[in-house]
Amino acid sequence: MSHYEEDNSGKILLAALAGAGAGIIAGLLMAPEKGKATRDKIGSAATKYSGQLGEQLSKYGEDLDSKFKGYIEKLEDMGLTGSGASLKIKGEWDAAKGKLKQQYAQLTDDDLQYTEGQGDELIGRLQNKLGKAKGEIVKMLNDL
Repeated sequence: MSHYEEDNSGKILLAALAGAGAGIIAGLLMAPEKGKATRDKIGSAATKYSGQLGEQLSKYGEDLDSKFKGYIEKLEDMGLTGSGASLKIKGEWDAAKGKLKQQYAQLTDDDLQYTEGQGDELIGRLQNKLGKAKGEIVKMLNDL
């Protein structure tokens, strides 16, 4: 998909929900049965379709997350964003720390302290200690 094309899945979902809402309102206004029977039918239909709607929303959420990550990587490859957004530390961090200490004797345990979600702090410490650019540090960490 080029950057000129739009992803219309959100618009389609919104239109489907609006159509369903309009159908429910029209059905209530023109219901041939008494109120209790109509409410019971609406309740059973809502229960039936709520599970399906939840599954669809979950699927769309996963798709959006996947697309977003892909776009971030493309922007980084084009040099339009910083490369820290795609830090992916794989495997056992203690083993990776050992490799880094072997390669760079000046690194200490404090320099290599890493907690999930705090990759930017780790990258900053390594940049200061090793004198490398952020992109180089991220690539080095991702390659471990």
